Amino acid sequence: MKKSDFDLDLPPELIAQAPLAERSASRLLLLDAAAGQREDRMFRELPEFLRPGDLLVFNDTRVLPARLYGQKPSGGAVEILIERVTGAHEATVQLGVSKKPREGTAIILADGSHATVLGRDESFFRLRFESPEPLERLLAKLGEMPLPPYISRHADASDLERYQTVYAREPGAVAAPTAGLHFDEALLKQLRDIGVDFGYVTLHVGAGTFQPVRAEELAHHQMHREWLNVGASLVEQIQRTRRAGGRVIAVGTTVVRALESATVNGDLRPFAGETQIFIFPGYRITSIDGLITNFHLPQSTLLMLISALAGREFILDAYRHAVQERYRFFSYGDAMLILPGGAERES
Repeated sequence: MKKSDFDLDLPPELIAQAPLAERSASRLLLLDAAAGQREDRMFRELPEFLRPGDLLVFNDTRVLPARLYGQKPSGGAVEILIERVTGAHEATVQLGVSKKPREGTAIILADGSHATVLGRDESFFRLRFESPEPLERLLAKLGEMPLPPYISRHADASDLERYQTVYAREPGAVAAPTAGLHFDEALLKQLRDIGVDFGYVTLHVGAGTFQPVRAEELAHHQMHREWLNVGASLVEQIQRTRRAGGRVIAVGTTVVRALESATVNGDLRPFAGETQIFIFPGYRITSIDGLITNFHLPQSTLLMLISALAGREFILDAYRHAVQERYRFFSYGDAMLILPGGAERES
């Protein structure tokens, strides 16, 4: 398949620039792929579509305040976006700078400490932060929440809470698992009260998630690496759910990538490590029975993933409907609930 097979017209004014006042006040587009039907609803109505015994699987990664600002000794401005923390004082990063620095270059941070360029790793740089305090503590002091590139404003104090799920607990991500941003404590309680169970994976979303697909032929695209953990307790929880006739509903594409990375010959197993899994039509997703997800970028790997789940034409038609109905797109936007059903899905 080709990248251009996943193109669509998206008016820029539909890209949400800020969250709504209430997390669960977003809209929800219900997609029944087996029946070929869709319905416009509200996210707070989600409990109507779930049943006692269903299992929601969340990504409990916590977003780091991973954007830093500094300058070179010459005075040139430098923007640092952490891609991955690799040690107590080291990280792989993206650098926004007029001229790429050489190995050994010092970048002076706002508190007067500095980071040293250790080398390059393809399009990323390796930095060592020359500070007595651990990097995560330094980020908490100096860092800014790393809002995605399509949000055309600087992060403010409200983003420290809103660009973070209410159940986030494992620090390491530099982008939010945005499908989870719609859940508040009241909605989670309502779901528990009707008998919906909760499970968790950890997948630390990297800044590479926003990298465009550059190869026209999808078979030539290489995914960025992300670290994940699918624990034995979750595997047992999923098995119990399936044996009892419940459905496994992933909250976000990161959960799908984690579960599929932990699936071997159709068998879900505990797994901790890196993944570069690339899911696009032709790949059959077996680990879930439904997906809650936001609306994704045209020609993005995430749009390709949900097309593998429910069929490319069905998904693109749903996106055209969302544009027509003025849904809000991307990280702070509205959501979909995709129920693929048991029918064979288009590849």
